Amino acid sequence: MSTAELSSWLRAPDVKRFPYGAVVREYHSVGKHFVAPELLEVLAVVRELLPELGGPWPHVQTLASFLSTALDKPDKRYDYPTYLALPLLQLPGVDDPVEQAPFARTRCDRLTAQLVADALAFELSAVDGRTTLLPQARPAEVMVGKRFRHGLRVMLPALARMSLDAGLTATEPVDLARQACAAVHGDMSYAERRAVELSILPVYTMHDEYLFLRVLQTFETTFALLATQIRGAVAALGDGEIERAVHFMASSETALRESSPLFSMLATMQVESFRTFRDFTEGASAIQSRNYKLVESLCRHPDADRVESAAYRSVPDVRARVLGDQPTLDEAYRTMCESDVVAEDARKPLADAMGSFARAMLRWRRTHYRLAVRMLGEVPGTGYTEGTPYLRAVRDIPVFHAVEADVKVDNETTGAP
Repeated sequence: MSTAELSSWLRAPDVKRFPYGAVVREYHSVGKHFVAPELLEVLAVVRELLPELGGPWPHVQTLASFLSTALDKPDKRYDYPTYLALPLLQLPGVDDPVEQAPFARTRCDRLTAQLVADALAFELSAVDGRTTLLPQARPAEVMVGKRFRHGLRVMLPALARMSLDAGLTATEPVDLARQACAAVHGDMSYAERRAVELSILPVYTMHDEYLFLRVLQTFETTFALLATQIRGAVAALGDGEIERAVHFMASSETALRESSPLFSMLATMQVESFRTFRDFTEGASAIQSRNYKLVESLCRHPDADRVESAAYRSVPDVRARVLGDQPTLDEAYRTMCESDVVAEDARKPLADAMGSFARAMLRWRRTHYRLAVRMLGEVPGTGYTEGTPYLRAVRDIPVFHAVEADVKVDNETTGAP
C-alpha cells in the first residue's frame, strides 16, 4: 500500500529514499485521474515538507518535479506540460547559453532514443506477457509490429550518432526492437533511468496511452531542439557566420524529418481507446506546447491576431517574449539581405536551408491535422480549444516571410500505419 509506505517514509524523510516505486505503481494501477484522495493528501504533505528537507539538490529537484506532475489534477493546474511530465525530462531550454546549442543535439538524441525505446519495451513486455500495466484494450499483433517498425525508424538515426548501432544485427522488427531497447537501456545513467521511469503517469488504464505519452514527449524533445538551433542560427547571422547558420537550419530540418515516423506510430492507436482515455485529459492540449510556440515565434514574428489568440495566451511566457521583440530568423535574414554586405550567391545556401525547413514544418502541420481528423473528427479539443478546426485554420501559416516555401502535399499519406 503506497500510503502506508509514504507514512513510514515521513517518519524519517530522506529524499534519496523516497518510495517512488510504490507511488508510481498506485498511479499506474488506476490512472492519475482516479488516484485515491488519501494518497493525494499524503503526497501534498510531502510537498509541504520539501523546503525543510536536506539532501543532494538533484534528488530534491527530482522529487519536486515528480510531485508537481503527480498532484496537478487535485491542484487544478493540470495541463499539457504536467500531463507529459516535462520538468522531469530536463529538455534544453530557450534561456540556455547559445554556445550550448551544438550540445543540444546530443542531449535530444539520447532522450529521443530513451523515450521511444521505453515505448517499444512496453510493447515487448505486453507481447511477452511480462506486464499487467495498462491492461485495457491491448492492440492487435499486426498493429504492434507496425509500432516496432515506425519506432525503429525514429530511433536508428539517433543510435547511429550515439554509436549504439553496432550490435543491431536482427532483420525482423521485433528482434531488432529487442536489440535496440537493450542497447539504449545499457547506455543510460541512473538519473536518466529514473527520469524515464517517473515521467509516465497515464490518466487511465488503456494500453495505448503509454504510446501516446511517449510520442508526445518525443515531439516535445524535437521542438526543444529546434528552438535551440534556430536561436543558434539567429546568433550566427548576428556574428556574420552564414555557414554556421546554414548548419543549424539543415540540422533542424533533419531533426523534424526524422521525427515524422512518430505520426505513423500514433496512427496505430485504436480510435476507441484514444477517445476513452482522452475523456480524462480535459485541460491538457497541444495548444499549450511552449516548445512549438517558441519554434514558430523564433522563425518569424507571429501576426497580431495570432499573438492575441488562445494559442499564445496559453503560453504567456512565450507571448511575453514575442511582445518584447524577441529576435527572429526571418528578421535576421532580411537584415542581412538589405545590408548588401553579403553577396546574393553567398546568401543562397541559407535561403535554401530555411526553405527546406519551412517545407518540413508545413508538412508536419498538415500531417498533424490529418491524423487529428482521423482520430477525433470535428469534436472539440481537450484544452478548451476548437480541436481539429483550429488545426485546419493554422496549418498553412507561413513559417517565414523572407523566404518562399510553397509545398504540395495533397497526395502524401498521413503516416498511415
